[in-house]
This record gives sequence, structure tokens and C-alpha cells, in this order.
Amino acid sequence: MYGILAAGYGDWPIIKQIAWLLGKLMDGIYNVMDAIGIQNIGICIIIFTVIIYTLMIPLTIKQQKWSKMSAVMQPDIRKVQKKYAGKRDQASMLKQQEEMQIIYEKYGTSPTGGCLPMLIQMPILFALYPVVSNIPKYVEGVKSVYMPVVNQIMATDGFQKIMEKIGEASPVLMSPKSYDYTKADTIVNALYKFQDSTWDTLVDKMPSLSGIVNDTVSQVGHLNSFLGINIGEQPFNMLMTALHDFSIIGIIMAVIIPLMAGLTQFISVKLQPQPAMQDNGDNPMAGSMKTMIYTMPLISVVFGFTLPAGLGLYWAASALVRCVQQLAINKYLSKKSVEELIEENQKKAAKKREKKGASAKEINKMATQNTRNVTAKKKSNVSDSEKEEKLKKAAEYTKNAKPGSLASKANLVSRYNSNNSVSKEKTKKEDSDK
Repeated sequence: MYGILAAGYGDWPIIKQIAWLLGKLMDGIYNVMDAIGIQNIGICIIIFTVIIYTLMIPLTIKQQKWSKMSAVMQPDIRKVQKKYAGKRDQASMLKQQEEMQIIYEKYGTSPTGGCLPMLIQMPILFALYPVVSNIPKYVEGVKSVYMPVVNQIMATDGFQKIMEKIGEASPVLMSPKSYDYTKADTIVNALYKFQDSTWDTLVDKMPSLSGIVNDTVSQVGHLNSFLGINIGEQPFNMLMTALHDFSIIGIIMAVIIPLMAGLTQFISVKLQPQPAMQDNGDNPMAGSMKTMIYTMPLISVVFGFTLPAGLGLYWAASALVRCVQQLAINKYLSKKSVEELIEENQKKAAKKREKKGASAKEINKMATQNTRNVTAKKKSNVSDSEKEEKLKKAAEYTKNAKPGSLASKANLVSRYNSNNSVSKEKTKKEDSDK
């Protein structure tokens, strides 16, 4: 599992570049700690985690604000969804979209308001894993500890086949199909995943390395020791050894990091605002969200036992940092009423519209003014004399119309109406004389 995850997305575009940048940060932290006489990977991981999550606070706040507004909008959104439930015709779907857009404009948000911060955070979170799981690749000070033994390994006849056989087995899990064991960086990567039993296997295959291996294991143990725990070891193996030796202290040391990872993950999720997570028929997401609250910590515990303790330490540290941040964010958001958040969102939305062009009020005003101007121009451009001239031309055209044309037929109807009107007038006059 560890090898699959480490090789899975560490070389993806964008993820690879972000991992390189984060690796430079980790290398800088290690160099600063080394300068003051502290050479410890566990402490570097904690400082690294605190810095990264502190830099992401603005995105976290933005996402939390959207979550709060989303909870307020849910009743209105569910009303619209109920109104158009089962209607799949184009007119109904368009009308539903219009009404949903009105709701988002009312609260000054957008459907993608909560997605954008998450989309920005996800590549960073994905890039954190390869950095923490393969420290020597990014931290020159740690890599230099492995290089003496790597040089002697590569000077040994048949080293490639030996390293490939050790590397494809647990706990390294680096298949020769995906990794080139003729390269020093690949061997360093594999050695970083070695545990005590793996080092013993290497010495059995290459007895001449006994002395240099002992020196390397001693230095690596110093780098990986955090509160007496070897963060390069898998807690599950540590637990099995402690149970075999009936060591109570060993058992406690083996389970402390996985349990801390699960507990801090649970507290972090519970601290997040969940006002919309009411379990009712109108909110089908409530059940799945509640399930995630309890399953995610359990997954953290399982991974904490099966992966190197350094990764469990990273998860525990990151969850603890998120807990502290969440407490501060909750206090900050509690001071803002829903009306204030809506007003802030509407102002931001108005500024975005103005950057793209004129505001909505200005556009309506300009449209009204333009319409009036056009109407006024049409009225002022045609004078009374021009109207009379056009009427005369129309009358002449009608008199000279060709026989059988629409104009000639119109003349016949006009003459008939005129003669009929005259005869009626004569009849009325004669009747009045009598």
C-alpha cells in the first residue's frame, strides 16, 4: 500500500511541481534546525505541517464562510428542488436554474463558491504526501546520511538484482518494473523505507557492508527518533514485537501515534460547523456526512498502523493544527451575523461585476437613456412639411397605378366608399327637405 501511494501521484504534472516547492521548504526547515544542533525528522515534519496549514488559513476561512451560508440557503434551495421535482422538460429545468440563481444572488454567493478553495487546496494536500513519505529525495541533509552505504552497495557485484529482490518485498514495495535500481536516488528511496529486519537482510546478502550499515542505522535512528518512537518503522510491526516481548512500554509507544491520528482527526471534523447536517428526508447527504465523521478517523488509525510512523505523525500534527485553526475560525465567524456575511458577499459580488464592466444599476440607466434618445431622434428627424410631401407622393403614385395592381384596386375601393358616402348625404338632405 505504501509503495503504491508513494509512486501513484508524486510524479503527476502540477503535483510534481508543488511537491518540489514544498520539498524546498522542508529542506530549508531541516537546514535551520541542523544549524541550531537539532537533527530530527519528526520535529521537521511538525514544523513543516504547521507552516503549510497556516498558509492555507485564508482558503479555509473562505470555505467555512461558504459552508455557513450554504446551511442558511438550504431551506430555500430545497423548496425550489421540491417545486421542480420530477420535471425534466427543458422549460422547467431552465426555470429551476433561474430560481436557483436568484437564491445565490440573494445571499451573494455562487454554486462554485465552496469548490474553488477546495480545488486550490487539493493539489497542495496531494503534494504533501510524497514529500513526507520520501524525505531524502527533497532534503539533502538526510540524503547525505544514506550516500556512504549507497556508494558501497553500488560498488558490490550483482547489487542490482539483490536490491531489486529486497525492494519488491515488504516493507519497501518498490517494483523493479517501476524503479531503476541502477540509480543512486532509487536506492536511497528504498533504504529510507528499510526497517531493522530489512537491514539484516541486506547484510546477509552483502556481508561486506556490515560496518557501514551499522553506522548508517545508528545515524538514521537518531534522525527518526521522536519521543522514543522510530518514525521510520511501521507501528504494527512495533506492536507485534512489543507483544512478543511482553513490553507494556513498547505497546504504548506502538499505538500512541495511530491513536493520536484517529483522535485528532475525529475532533477536527467535529469542530467544523455542521448546522445543515440535520438527519431528515429533505437532506439525503446528512447520513453520509455523519458516516464520514466516524469512518475517516478509523481509516487514519488503520493507515497509522500499516504505514511508517512518520506519516501517522504528519496526520496527527495536521489534524491537531486544524483543530486549533477551527477553534479560532469558529470564534471569528461567531462574531459575524448571517446578515453581515450576506452583505459582505453582495458587496464582493458587486465589485466583481464592476471590474468586468458597469454595475447593474448603471447598465439599466444607460439602457433607459439610450432608448429615450433613440425615440427622441425619431420624433425630431421627421418634420411636418416632410410628412405632407410624403403623403402627396403616395397619392400621386396611387392615381397613376397600373390596372390590376393592388394600388388600382385600392383606388376602386376608395372611389366606391366616396361615392357611397356622397349618395347617403344626398338622401339625408332630400329627406330633411321633405
